[in-house]
Amino acid sequence: MNNVIIALATPPLKGALALIRVSGDGAFEMTDQIFSKKVSGTTKREIYYGTLSDNGQPIDLVLVMAFKGPNTFTGEDIVEISCHGSMLIANQIIEAYIKRGAVYATRGEFSSRAFYNGKMDLIEAESVNDLINATTAESKNLNLMSLSGETSKLVDPLKKQIADLLALLEVNIDFPEYEDIEEINEKTIVTHIDEIRKTIANLIKGGKEGKIVKEGLKVAIVGEPNVGKSSLLNALMNEEKAIVSDIPGTTRDVVEGDVSVKGISLHLLDTAGIRNNADKIEALGIAKSEESITKADLVIHVIDAERGESPEDLRIRELAKDKILITVYNKSDLIKNADKDKLYISAINKDIKPLLEKIYEELGLSDEAFTSPSLSSARQLGLLMSIDEHLAKAKEDALKQAPIDLVSVNLMAAYNGSRELLGEGATLDLTDEIFSRFCVGK
Repeated sequence: MNNVIIALATPPLKGALALIRVSGDGAFEMTDQIFSKKVSGTTKREIYYGTLSDNGQPIDLVLVMAFKGPNTFTGEDIVEISCHGSMLIANQIIEAYIKRGAVYATRGEFSSRAFYNGKMDLIEAESVNDLINATTAESKNLNLMSLSGETSKLVDPLKKQIADLLALLEVNIDFPEYEDIEEINEKTIVTHIDEIRKTIANLIKGGKEGKIVKEGLKVAIVGEPNVGKSSLLNALMNEEKAIVSDIPGTTRDVVEGDVSVKGISLHLLDTAGIRNNADKIEALGIAKSEESITKADLVIHVIDAERGESPEDLRIRELAKDKILITVYNKSDLIKNADKDKLYISAINKDIKPLLEKIYEELGLSDEAFTSPSLSSARQLGLLMSIDEHLAKAKEDALKQAPIDLVSVNLMAAYNGSRELLGEGATLDLTDEIFSRFCVGK
């Protein structure tokens, strides 16, 4: 764990500057071997200006920032080198350290060291990667809350509620003769569990909303050929992303694009028109369209307002029955009598405001989803659901008047799940899988 690691912390591209990060016991001494100034002996944060050389050959004039552990990101001694942004220079600096015993960092290794050295919990560590991948200001703000520890604070009341009930059960098991303790019974256990499950229900609700804000949604635009799907994609993105033609079957493959709607990132998939009697090539595109529906979170079903619905539209609805489904009637500019119960747009004229409002309405997000921390990653939501399942089993055992020690088995599993949210007692396999998603140098 304490060997010196090194990685480029900025993108591997030519630029004005590049930043190289070094961490581990011996990072200062290793720097002394190639830098014109002495870094070892630094007791606080210092910045040095000088020349980096390898075997007497100058590499670059650089700024070296030395951070003395344990008050650093990783909890170890850290050196950050700001050099000119040539990849030749950056690689020569990295090679100079590797010659002297450093190893190139794996994905997320700096953050994993921060976690293992107690500088952040697992929720905070996950937020580092989420912050890097944020695509909207709203997502960025929520991830900053997580990085600052606000999200982790949501776990403490849950842990305490479960721990308090466990303690009450344990004291009744171990010291049943004590008269000054609250006597546990079926009603007491059920009442406590119901209260805890209310807490979890609120956390899951907030987490699902937060997940939408942080990660956005996959949106499939589907319909028969020539109903205006590609025009709608272009209107949503405000650019000519997809080819528009009055020839049915023009779109043969899935065309993708991203757009933000009121702070929600939408990953749009414009698909081939779904119809019978398609030729072999078009049929492949239709198969991809149907696959896009299964992968989407939200489906926009486009219907030609002039032609109305067809048997194929019924099939599309069946494919999307388990999704958030919005049916929109395009080419409103070509009809005279609109049905007040239908949602109309004119994609070609970029008159799509009613659709944007409908999308936001269907998501049903509360104002708090944009301003409050939430346990929103797949791992965190999965653990909350698992904790709830264990509590449900404990309640079921209590209602069956099972022995108290049997009830406590599922309560202990729920408590361990709450600890796992923060990474307490997390396995190496779990954390390795999480940090492998990070970029190198973070």
